[in-house]
Amino acid sequence: MNRTLKIVSLLSVFALTACGFHLRGSAALPKGMERVHLTVGGGGDFQRKLARALLASNVVVEDKSGPGIAELHVPAQNFNVQSLTVNGIAQVTEFAVRYHVAFTASDAKGDTIVPMETMDFQREYSYDASQPVGTQSQMEQIQGSLVDDAVQALLFRLQAVAKHGEEAAAKAAGPLPATGSTTQEPTQYNTTPADNQ
Repeated sequence: MNRTLKIVSLLSVFALTACGFHLRGSAALPKGMERVHLTVGGGGDFQRKLARALLASNVVVEDKSGPGIAELHVPAQNFNVQSLTVNGIAQVTEFAVRYHVAFTASDAKGDTIVPMETMDFQREYSYDASQPVGTQSQMEQIQGSLVDDAVQALLFRLQAVAKHGEEAAAKAAGPLPATGSTTQEPTQYNTTPADNQ
């Protein structure tokens, strides 16, 4: 039984590798993105984690733009919390945490390879008024996890462009592979070209 499970696991890894999936930490980015100037509105964890992911993908992250340097611009990335359910004494018992990211990318020649596009993520969690400290910790974990998901989604998008070209990649844009979560609800993920909004 254990041997069978190992074989199935290995086959799964080989299948993912064959279809172009890369584990977290590296991505095959489009040609012309060997050097990237990264700008992120609001900075914070998203900028740090994205820069780290680019470095892990053998990309040189430049401090300034210039000739021969690709541009990865994230003008917006923000969280929004919405109450979902309320108990009999008017206390909120369930929230949805939403994370919105907009980005565009151009190569070293200045040609746009990803027009302005938005990605939206959502995760739900339960609120316990008797444990506010634990709830705050849970919120921070969820936000951190959503940032991780957004970084990976952006890299997958660029990787799809590298492999299939812009038109095919736009058609192929879809949900991320399942990832670990601090809640029972999976991340909901959508990507939308900005001009469709």
